[in-house]
Amino acid sequence: MSQAPIKDNEVDIVIGALRSDLSSFFNEWRAYFSRFHLIIVKDPDLKEELKIPDGFNLNVYTKNDIDRIVGSTSISFSGYSCRYFGFLVSKKKYIISIDDDCHPAKDNKGNFVDAVAQHIENLTTPATPFFFNTLYDPYRDGADFVRGYPFSLRNGVNCALSCGLWLNLADLDAPTQALKPSERNNRYVDAVLTVPTAALLPVSGINIAFDREAVGPALFPALRLAEEGKVRWETIEDIWSGMCVKVICDHLGLGVKTGLPYVWRTDRGDAVESLKKEWEGVKLMEEVVPFLQSTMLPVTAATAEDCVVEMAKTVKQQLGSSNPVFGHAADSMLEWVRIWKTMVSRPS
Repeated sequence: MSQAPIKDNEVDIVIGALRSDLSSFFNEWRAYFSRFHLIIVKDPDLKEELKIPDGFNLNVYTKNDIDRIVGSTSISFSGYSCRYFGFLVSKKKYIISIDDDCHPAKDNKGNFVDAVAQHIENLTTPATPFFFNTLYDPYRDGADFVRGYPFSLRNGVNCALSCGLWLNLADLDAPTQALKPSERNNRYVDAVLTVPTAALLPVSGINIAFDREAVGPALFPALRLAEEGKVRWETIEDIWSGMCVKVICDHLGLGVKTGLPYVWRTDRGDAVESLKKEWEGVKLMEEVVPFLQSTMLPVTAATAEDCVVEMAKTVKQQLGSSNPVFGHAADSMLEWVRIWKTMVSRPS
């Protein structure tokens, strides 16, 4: 059974502003954003004033707001991590986050895609993580459960995270993009699927939506590379957070979907230069993935906050000695839960 329809006032759209002139971005997304409340978080390192056209219901947060609201903290909200501050201050049940280098995509018929509506559809229809349906999402129009799919599993579970994709500039890593500089993703695959239980995925924060009440505390800016940069190739904070939230969703019996909606991404940065910074992250993944695949959370961890605390302890114990970034990540995860609980306790 699908969940109750999501009301417009239950949604915040969070935009991390890494560039000052957002006029074209907002005008392109006007038809899809204007019904909702928006949270714009300005990169603390961005000096120029933001340029945002009229006609939107929004709040803008700057470095001064971050310092005032969060106070002294070891967590960095610089660069792409500024979006997490938007997750923190939101009071809505659902959050949709789209980067400021993304444009509305077109489907195979040439029609613009309403990414907001598709994310909402993904979150309001059940996920099916325990048994794979070969027609993908059985709740989409024109699809259903295939022969042999157990009826006892057809109710599915609540979907807590929707991971959209990208046309044009796919979210490749720096080595791949450097090796294939002209590689572009032009394939619009009209499909949504649930990621199976126990399968990890590299969640990109570029185009996502999630149930903030269910898993909000599990999306955090924790793992930072020693040579962290300002473009997507030079960070893995969202990859780390995304794999952690998938482990947590599996533990809590929640679902994760990927596929639609697509956005159209434009180029930002130099893959060859970024390779010098991201190579550390590429190597770390060889250690991170086996660790997370074997991570088991205790039954006493009944909320996302509980799960993050337990994962932080395990990260510190099992990975902390292998590389300082893991110890720092564990500390940041605990700090994030502390800040999150403080924010939740504040009146709206």
